[in-house]
Amino acid sequence: MKKWTAQHRFSGLLGAALCAVAITATSHAQSEYLLNDPQVVGEIEALVADYNRALLTNDVASLNRFFLDSPTSVRFGNAENLYGIEQIRAYRASVTAPPSLVRESVIVTTYGRDFATVAMRNVPGGGRIGRTMQTWVRFPGGWRIVAAHVSTMTAP
Repeated sequence: MKKWTAQHRFSGLLGAALCAVAITATSHAQSEYLLNDPQVVGEIEALVADYNRALLTNDVASLNRFFLDSPTSVRFGNAENLYGIEQIRAYRASVTAPPSLVRESVIVTTYGRDFATVAMRNVPGGGRIGRTMQTWVRFPGGWRIVAAHVSTMTAP
């Protein structure tokens, strides 16, 4: 069994104090950060609506344009791990029919004016709960998805 000395107690107190300062500084910085600016949220909501229309009509050209044209773009799905825009485009070209799904909820969270996440819950035609997460970044050419994850689960 380790014996705690006055030095250990001081070190522990000092560590706790430093953590409290770090948390306070972080909390202060976060409270001043622009979260969910209504104009930016509206921009993303409009893009997500356009994305969903393209998805439900299997408009491959439009779906590809939503993603950043970069080898760093990623899209993970139920049966695929796509690294880079070329793999994403090849996957989209292989999909012959649009999915049958209904979005139950869409949660947009924006951070500043140029970064956003979108969390969507849906029920595909097969009845399994589906989830989609997208990371959007504003570039000089407009908003693009840089990462997406699509998955389903068996229970609600």
